[in-house]
Amino acid sequence: MHYLITGTAGFIGFHLARRLLEEGHRVTGFDGMTPYYNLRLKEARHAGLSQFPTFRPVIGMLEDQRLLESTLEVGKPDVIIHLAAQAGVRYSNENPKAYLDSNLVGSWNILELAKNVGVEHLMLASTSSVYGANEKIPFAEADKADEPLTFYAASKKAMELMAHSYAHLHKVPTTAFRFFTVYGPWGRPDMALFKFVKAMLEDEEIEIYGEGRMSRDFTYIDDLVAGIIALSKIPPAEANRVTAEGVTDTLSHQAPFRLVNLGGGQPVGLMDFILTIEKVMGKTARKKLLPMQQGDVPRTFASPDLLVALTGAKPEIGLDVGVKAFVDWYVDHRDSLSL
Repeated sequence: MHYLITGTAGFIGFHLARRLLEEGHRVTGFDGMTPYYNLRLKEARHAGLSQFPTFRPVIGMLEDQRLLESTLEVGKPDVIIHLAAQAGVRYSNENPKAYLDSNLVGSWNILELAKNVGVEHLMLASTSSVYGANEKIPFAEADKADEPLTFYAASKKAMELMAHSYAHLHKVPTTAFRFFTVYGPWGRPDMALFKFVKAMLEDEEIEIYGEGRMSRDFTYIDDLVAGIIALSKIPPAEANRVTAEGVTDTLSHQAPFRLVNLGGGQPVGLMDFILTIEKVMGKTARKKLLPMQQGDVPRTFASPDLLVALTGAKPEIGLDVGVKAFVDWYVDHRDSLSL
């Protein structure tokens, strides 16, 4: 199959594209190479993908509609997986316009592209941040998600709503999947695991927000990729509406559109997360406890029930395995990539 993936120089896009290329598919990768973090890391990811003859990189911004359309010169994709976005919950407090441009305008351009070419399945990356400070746990896809705490979360929720309207109006089968704290090798430098490991190796303090009382539903990258690929084979349709007892399917009654959590439903406290890192590294972290930052949520906790009902699997790779894989990768690449 031919996949168009946006954000292939990013953490998740790189892993997803590599897995699909290894399976023999063609991948057109679209990425803006923005300097939000270490460009050498992004370039190294794309260099790794370029070892596959069926990978075609396109460098450009999502806001450039004509350039996006030019990606079709090599043929119509069967599936579009839209991962590219301005990431970072806290950064959205400093530079909200970057989220407006990328996550709203850019995502609209992807919707237009999918509409015009008539793809078999459009997939969009959303986030657990849309649940805000939801007090009901675990977070289920049908829960109310109308009180975003950051502009990042608001931009992703708006993208979901725009996508539903396009699915209804233009009959584009669309799945929006919500991520829950993804981690693993080749991860983002602004994420907690990356920052903690870097600081500990350099014998610096790690900054722990919320005095360590937060918890997150950590999802290892391999589990996430497996979930995306499994869902890509199930374009939303009445024929695959889930009717299992105790599971609420979010398949719309007005459109071929579905929301799905991609998380294992096993939240871990922040201090337990740090303890796991310490055990893997054989070193005690120097800790600096800080108050909760604006926009942070106390916990994330996915209900994986719909994912399991649709695909038969859920994220299960343990934190100890995933953290060790990241630490090993970081130590091997810190010098060559100036991490």
